[in-house]
Amino acid sequence: EIFHVGKAPIRGCMGCGHCYKSGSERCVFNDDTVNIALEKAKDVDGFIFGSPVHYAGASGMITSFLDRFFYAGSGFEYKPGAAIVSCRRGGSSATFDQLNKYFTISNMPIVSSQYWNMVHGNTPEEVKQDLEGMQTMRTLGKNMAWLLKSIETGKKAGISLPKKEEKLRTNFIR
Repeated sequence: EIFHVGKAPIRGCMGCGHCYKSGSERCVFNDDTVNIALEKAKDVDGFIFGSPVHYAGASGMITSFLDRFFYAGSGFEYKPGAAIVSCRRGGSSATFDQLNKYFTISNMPIVSSQYWNMVHGNTPEEVKQDLEGMQTMRTLGKNMAWLLKSIETGKKAGISLPKKEEKLRTNFIR
């Protein structure tokens, strides 16, 4: 399923902790797509998040969305994740790294390709001319499918997922 964040504004996380304190795994803001996506996420096997590059980073909209999505939600561990970025010129590797951080902090395997998951172009027609980028996307799709099948095969063979440890928190300000 393709889930579009949409064109309506998405609020940033204000760190109120409602999602954690209430145990609802829902954001207190209920006027955008974050809670809809959190509900859908319970039934998916993996994620691919994409963003255009804005000032050498992910768009503000996807950043606000992902901040709230990953802070309010849970159950992402061991679900494969992939980041893809589209840019006209530069900033793609910084954006790619930014998006991958959501996966690494959530115990998610990152799906890779033969190069960083990026395409260049200002329009869909220009992106189609980026033959290397298009090949990278095809390879990414194949790698995602392979990893999902491997996880399913492992489960059927009785290989259990790693046991999740309780998080330890360190306060570096003493």
